[in-house]
Amino acid sequence: MEQRAAEAMRTFFRDRSREVGFHQVSFTSASPPENSEHLSKWIEEGHHGTMEWMAKNISKRSDPRQYRPGTHSLVVLTANYYSSSPHENDPTIGRISRYAWGEDYHLLLGNRLRSLADEARHRFPGLSAWSTIDTAPILEKAIAAQAGLGWVGKHSNLINRSIGSWFFLGEILLDVDLAEPTEPIPDFCGSCTRCIELCPTGAIIKPYVVDSRLCISYLTIEHRGFIPRELRPLMGNHIYGCDICQDVCPWNRFARTSPLTEFQPRAGNQTPQLTELMELDEEGFRQRFRKSPIRRPKRRGFLRNVAIALGNSGDPEAIPTLTRALQDHEPLIRGHSAWALGQIGRTSAVKSLEKALAKETHHEVKEEIRLALNACTSIDEETTTFFDELNPKSPENSPRP
Repeated sequence: MEQRAAEAMRTFFRDRSREVGFHQVSFTSASPPENSEHLSKWIEEGHHGTMEWMAKNISKRSDPRQYRPGTHSLVVLTANYYSSSPHENDPTIGRISRYAWGEDYHLLLGNRLRSLADEARHRFPGLSAWSTIDTAPILEKAIAAQAGLGWVGKHSNLINRSIGSWFFLGEILLDVDLAEPTEPIPDFCGSCTRCIELCPTGAIIKPYVVDSRLCISYLTIEHRGFIPRELRPLMGNHIYGCDICQDVCPWNRFARTSPLTEFQPRAGNQTPQLTELMELDEEGFRQRFRKSPIRRPKRRGFLRNVAIALGNSGDPEAIPTLTRALQDHEPLIRGHSAWALGQIGRTSAVKSLEKALAKETHHEVKEEIRLALNACTSIDEETTTFFDELNPKSPENSPRP
């Protein structure tokens, strides 16, 4: 392609992409990004958990030219989604990852990227332009790093020195070569290990390696089954995703509020009451989270997460809500509601669990109820011992004649 024609295309993509809300634009080769072989090792070690789709077509994931034959270069774009509103520490309030406070980026940015690609094809007849945003099996972060848009941090997110890590990535695959020479951005994480040290579940098993099976984001979004019991207490009030590794990153002090109002918090998404969420039926869930990424784990997965958060809250006022959830048609919701009741304890929780056990037929749920009843017994014993120690001379604790 002639240099003048190539520069005209780059100018078009730079100007139009910024006009429709993208922050940065870069152009890179379609050749496999550096360290792309790490994906195979990561999958071999089982770090992808139950995301079996990641183990398919690894060669295509590592090489955009195999995924989309005829691709010569990529337009790589970033879109800032940051909202400066803080997370809520109240344990009766659910924590939702910032990226999901507003509209689903797949829909919003996906539509804008497709329109941009359509416009490019119209502007430059004969051009093949195909867009994607977190939907194609390509190594987006490694490709963006190759394009000079940042470096992959120890938490495995891409970090940009000017805006931190609160941004989405999108790509347009082209059949012409618009790649520009770019110097790789150095790794500016230095000796900092905040993300590793402060991850509640220890999911960052070593710098730059995240074991999805331990990651709260994976557990609350991608994992479809029962969450391992030993991890549930570590999840706190996280009900969809987790931002801790980004919240503690020093580079995010440079974050700026997104100009895209669609990513600002929807009413009820930033500080949702857990008991209110637990009462959602199928239609209520669909309506509340219309055009929201929170629909991904479906109602059963989302309320599973809410039940765990209620258990971790220790709030006895949640017992009636969790008791009703023991009758839900979804075993996943019943089982985790039982666990939550076991964490809270109280006589009313025991009665609800005993009643549910008599009717339950699902084997995993029955096991959850039995374990929850045992947990209630342990809580009662610990509480009794605690008060005995506080009141050693009370009549109840005096030696009997």
